[in-house]
Amino acid sequence: LFLAVVALMAPAIAGTKPVVVKYKGHYYFPALGYFNPSWENPVFQADGFRKRYPTNLKEKDPEGWAIWPLVYQDPYRRPQEREWRGGGGGRAGDPTRGGGKPRSLNWLGTDQQGIDVFAQLVHGARIALLVGFVSMGIAAAIGLVIGATAGYFGGWVDVLFSRLIELVLCVPTLVLILALLAVVERATIWHIMAIIGLTRWTSIARLARGEFIKLKQMEFVTAARALGAGQFRIIFRHIMRNALAPVLVPISFGIADAILIESGLSFLGFGAPPPNPSWGTLLAAGRTTIQQTWWLIAFPGAAIFLTVLAYNLIGEGLQDATDPRLRQAN
Repeated sequence: LFLAVVALMAPAIAGTKPVVVKYKGHYYFPALGYFNPSWENPVFQADGFRKRYPTNLKEKDPEGWAIWPLVYQDPYRRPQEREWRGGGGGRAGDPTRGGGKPRSLNWLGTDQQGIDVFAQLVHGARIALLVGFVSMGIAAAIGLVIGATAGYFGGWVDVLFSRLIELVLCVPTLVLILALLAVVERATIWHIMAIIGLTRWTSIARLARGEFIKLKQMEFVTAARALGAGQFRIIFRHIMRNALAPVLVPISFGIADAILIESGLSFLGFGAPPPNPSWGTLLAAGRTTIQQTWWLIAFPGAAIFLTVLAYNLIGEGLQDATDPRLRQAN
């Protein structure tokens, strides 16, 4: 929940644009591209703000006001002269010296370009959770449909889908992503999420298949057939809702795995393309000068470790709650 709040509120926590603005008697919320950084309100475009929001707001409307992010940076200044208002003002660090150390002005230090590490971690949470949830959403949709179909109908349908599952299991995700990056001219983070989703559904499908084989013999399914319910209704309304609880376990583990894959790809230089912030990119920036820029390793590494640990613990908790054998042992 904390990570989700950080990801949703990232522009209000650290950013270059105000969150709420009163300008010429009108209120704008969310203001200045809160959800899309490339979008700007037409009012400010017509008045020629040109990203200098604090200065232009005072000049063009002295009675106007704005609520700024917790950590605000003036994007119009050079990297080594950028000031952050979250602990005051001051230089963000000399890029020729490998970044600035953590201090009251930059809580987690800065990178070689003078960009605040705290801001990159906050916005990197969006990329991490987006990759985890979107990729596993794709995987869950594919896995549930294939597993439900194979388990419910059985016979040659089960054999066909079981061979398909075994075939996809032989495809390594990282190799497939690297092959796509070599072929596609401008690969985006959406390509990576699609490949992870298209290759990580096998465990979900196998578990869903086993649950459907077990549940289709239950009395409530027999009663539904006797009442004249169709196969589609039986699969998706009666059996699926009872098979979802154990299927959530591999989905939770898959989210942690997807976040780890994206971080690893970003560390190798194949992850989210600039200017998208990524925890793995920060790790890669600090590996060459680890003794001088330890904060580029420590803080992103801690973020990756704690996030993956959290979703693995959620998966274990779901496993304990849905497995009766584990409940009896406890």
